[in-house]
Amino acid sequence: MDYSKEPSVAIILVNWNGYLFTSQCLRSLEEIDYPPVHVIVVDNGSSDDSLTKLQGEFPDHTFLRSEENLGFAAGNNLGISYALEKNFEYVMLLNNDTQVAPDFLSKLLYFLRKHPDKNLGVVQPLILYNHDRTLIWNAGGVFKKITGASKTLLEGKVIDDANLKNAYPVDWITGCCMLLSAACIRTSGLMNPSYFAYFEDVDWSLRIRKNNYSLYVVPSSKIFHEAGASSKSAHAEGTLHPVIFYYTSRNQLFQVRQHVDFPFFFLAMAIQVSKLLLWMLYFLLRGRKKKLLAVFYGIRDGLRLNMHDIPVSWRRNYFL
Repeated sequence: MDYSKEPSVAIILVNWNGYLFTSQCLRSLEEIDYPPVHVIVVDNGSSDDSLTKLQGEFPDHTFLRSEENLGFAAGNNLGISYALEKNFEYVMLLNNDTQVAPDFLSKLLYFLRKHPDKNLGVVQPLILYNHDRTLIWNAGGVFKKITGASKTLLEGKVIDDANLKNAYPVDWITGCCMLLSAACIRTSGLMNPSYFAYFEDVDWSLRIRKNNYSLYVVPSSKIFHEAGASSKSAHAEGTLHPVIFYYTSRNQLFQVRQHVDFPFFFLAMAIQVSKLLLWMLYFLLRGRKKKLLAVFYGIRDGLRLNMHDIPVSWRRNYFL
């Protein structure tokens, strides 16, 4: 095949103190069967010398550095803006704790170009757990306006039992791996950096759909995910840091405020706040004070903050 005539693709990885995972991911990308790819690594204020090591191992990639941790959304936005300035036709976000099948990208692009009638804006592969490549981690997502909940499809299901053959439309696509057309991004805008982390991909997907683009999962394309490698670490109250519960709680309410309209808004908000109050009760009974406070502050800020204008330093440092 004459790949000089194929569309150009920029693949963006955000690294935050994750040298080992990022290095493994980059090595798996070296094996893909689609040559016209440019890899952009955004270092999100790492303190573990990741950037120096990665630059030494992969000198042909582009490296962008942020002096502070901007979060998943704003970190990826740095790479996306660079890719748009360089006029790449497609942009992919890819978690650094993934490994990819050699044909994953060519299959996504084939589906995109084969179906101009679908007005495709974003596609994703089938994402399997890396520790057990027979289990599904993410097969796209649905958004329920009545409850304000975003649900991952087929999580934990065995791939052979899922009967996934043909591509299918979904409400939202995970930021773990999403391939977007540059035209879609220019029309819909970047991810909302105020989310910092969690639900920013749901918000982006729903905004893209409001611009009449469709989102599809292509199950013949596959990648493998470590699932939460950057968020799990030893902590006095478990493996998940309290800050994760803060952002999850807050951003869940942002999601309802932004994407659920009358007459479902009040019902959805009541359901989600009730769920978070049950979290608080659970943490109270378990004696997990920091997580209890995290959810409390998440509810407070999710109800009151301007979700479009939270300063970078505030959204990064608050509750850390």
